[in-house]
Amino acid sequence: MLIKNVPSWHLPERAATPEAIYLNRRSLIGALAAGSALAASGPFAAAARAEDGQAVPDPSLGRYPATRNDAYLLDRPVTPKDAVWDYNNFYEFGTSKSISRRAAALQPRPWTVTVDGLVDRPTRFEIDDLFAKVQFEERLYRHRCVEAWSMAVPWTGFPLKALLDLVGPQADARYVRFETFMDPAVAPLQEQPFYPWPYVEGMTLAEAANDLAFLVTGIYGQPLAAQFGTPLRLALPWKYGFKSIKSIVKVTLTDERPVNFWQAIGPSEYGFWANVNPNVDHPRWSQASERVLATGERVPTLLFNGYAEAVADLYKGLGAEPLYM
Repeated sequence: MLIKNVPSWHLPERAATPEAIYLNRRSLIGALAAGSALAASGPFAAAARAEDGQAVPDPSLGRYPATRNDAYLLDRPVTPKDAVWDYNNFYEFGTSKSISRRAAALQPRPWTVTVDGLVDRPTRFEIDDLFAKVQFEERLYRHRCVEAWSMAVPWTGFPLKALLDLVGPQADARYVRFETFMDPAVAPLQEQPFYPWPYVEGMTLAEAANDLAFLVTGIYGQPLAAQFGTPLRLALPWKYGFKSIKSIVKVTLTDERPVNFWQAIGPSEYGFWANVNPNVDHPRWSQASERVLATGERVPTLLFNGYAEAVADLYKGLGAEPLYM
């Protein structure tokens, strides 16, 4: 008889957050602005442009929907797509939640991802060459924003560890630094000197090798639309959402701890670790509960966003660190 051990964070699919509510996070400085416009959700939502300006299909379109990995399910319904499609933060395109139309200027082809630093095989991957080297799968993940809203979404992608295996981390590597694109002609807020562009995030190599760390290529069974961080973003479901960097162009393995984008702007409010903890408030609001997109229901927040069983051991002996900001 097959006995299936269900992890404590396992969620039934009926509980996943509706897709349309997923996409927004309140500005660090501004007030929360609700998104209203619905972006295109068909096969050309993350399309490239031909020379005549017409949309052409994403070259990876035939790989969707990917097979669902049933080891990563949900204890709440998937958020409806229409609730999240235009509710997200992508500060390169503005500080409101409704940035899908502006983000559509970001074209996912051509696109390269450079992996360098303390690796045996530094490589500059053409995005579709990288995709050809990995196996796509779908995972249902909770997503908890630092602004105290949440959703549950079906991400498509591949484990971050698969990328690390392609380049071979060296013994001295301790951290992984991620960087997004820099193009003010496409992303107008990158012209603002207040922000330390380009957007940078970081994590330990041990965190990056954890099974939950996931490089995302798609959502709701299709390639990522621009506002989600096409063509490649990160998903770290036990951390606040700002750690899940969008539109990655560079990954560097290093022996120095990176300073992330929000940490550089507000070190008293945003730190390196940013693990979810309901008992550690943000300086300006409580983290004890969260608003579920689509339903508006207020529910208790869980330690590590409910993934403690899989990640708590990563932080043993680090009690002096500010692990939850």
